[in-house]
Amino acid sequence: MSTTSLPAPDRSPLLREALLAADFTADGLLDLLGAPAYAALARSETVPALRATRGESPLDTLVRLFLLQHPVPYERARAALPLAECVEDGWVTCTGDEVRAAVDVRPYGGPEGQDWYIVSDLGCAVGGAGGIGSREEGVVLGVGGASTTLAGITVRTPVASALDVGTGSGIQALHASQHATRVTATDVNPRALEFTRLTLALSGVAPAELREGSLYEPVGTETYDLIVSNPPFVISPGARLTYRDGGMGGDDLCRTLVRQTGDRLNEGGYAHFLANWQHVEGEEWQSRVSSWIPHGCDAWIVQREVQDVTQYAELWLRDGGDHRTDPAEYAARYDAWLDEFEARKTKGVGFGWITLRRSAAAAAGNPSIVIEEWPHAVEQPLGPAVEAHFARQDYLREQDDAALLAGRFTLAAEVVQEQVGLPGAEDPEHVVLRQNRGMRRATKVDAVGAGFAGVCDGTLPAGRILDAIAQLMNEDPVLLRDRTPQAIRLLVEEGFLEPVPPSAG
Repeated sequence: MSTTSLPAPDRSPLLREALLAADFTADGLLDLLGAPAYAALARSETVPALRATRGESPLDTLVRLFLLQHPVPYERARAALPLAECVEDGWVTCTGDEVRAAVDVRPYGGPEGQDWYIVSDLGCAVGGAGGIGSREEGVVLGVGGASTTLAGITVRTPVASALDVGTGSGIQALHASQHATRVTATDVNPRALEFTRLTLALSGVAPAELREGSLYEPVGTETYDLIVSNPPFVISPGARLTYRDGGMGGDDLCRTLVRQTGDRLNEGGYAHFLANWQHVEGEEWQSRVSSWIPHGCDAWIVQREVQDVTQYAELWLRDGGDHRTDPAEYAARYDAWLDEFEARKTKGVGFGWITLRRSAAAAAGNPSIVIEEWPHAVEQPLGPAVEAHFARQDYLREQDDAALLAGRFTLAAEVVQEQVGLPGAEDPEHVVLRQNRGMRRATKVDAVGAGFAGVCDGTLPAGRILDAIAQLMNEDPVLLRDRTPQAIRLLVEEGFLEPVPPSAG
């Protein structure tokens, strides 16, 4: 594990003031670098950014120092920073006439335009100057795609208490600080807790309660309104890298984390996780993951991607820098991954989101459990769509077919209709309803479904609309009422139709 000492956070406001004065912010970076160089940084390509920072402004200096991790001349560093304090506190080091960054400091734009900073180990910001490629056990990563995905799917209603399990450099705790009265962050790596302290301090937000330990051990029986975790979910032969390898066999760490969550959530509370799960021969992946859901919780599980075992092994071997080692050593590590998968009869690995919500209905034995595969593009932040999903499940759980036909609905504002068929044909082959927001779903509907959705403006009960459609189409209204509720239920569940509250209108 890395033993390099970390900066002291006490004078972080002084450094923050200097960074803001130089416009060392997410917006400032984009303005200075331009979109191509900014995008290249995400691919760990630094040459365009180096060319864009050949000036001598404080912003040029800070980008080279903290993002590109190049030495800068002493006088330029002194013009951009409270240099004596930064050296004393350990943010930078001086060697002769050069100044070097001691940690990675990366601007990060908050959801409401806040200027935040993520602090991590040098070369370990995902998509950073050096890429990850670190083989050091206790390394702490910066913000990456997984971190921002988790932040985006989290429901952001105000809560009294929030818990970030496996906090890393603190991005989830940073987001939670904006809507939780009390934030607790845990990590098995004490170095990660110190980085979280730095991230929160340099971002100018309230400190979190930091506790060392694995999973829920540090919090005992305490309960929370919100739990988030981007855990070390990688399925690997061993626990070589703390930031990614959980140290349990197969997908046991994710299973354990999810199963233990039920007792830690308050009524109505949400838990959001990123996870990997095995696709095992002779077993449906949906059955495997559904067995993780704790009693008393509703669940929405979305599989976003599946890799075969060779793709998966190669991805994480590159992540750990093993592709840069001796070819024989690389081959031996690759072989060990495949041995692990073969022993577990694993043919692939799924990646996705798991959201739990504790509810009285689930506790009474009537949980809402939705498990699906959705590899398509979605609109982030997805938190409002997640909250709306569970609200719709609550509604549907309480409605039998008669109540559904008596209800009124409106077509969701973002839904459009597409007609698919041969050019010039009198009638389309089929009609597609498509969402332009949230999950961006699309679903085929028949003529009845298309007509029903198009008329839903909240004024008429569903049954009366169906009666009118039956008359227009010369169908038996009783038969149409009998066969349509399931289709209405699906359109509501997937967010194409929104129920009108009984008190409205």
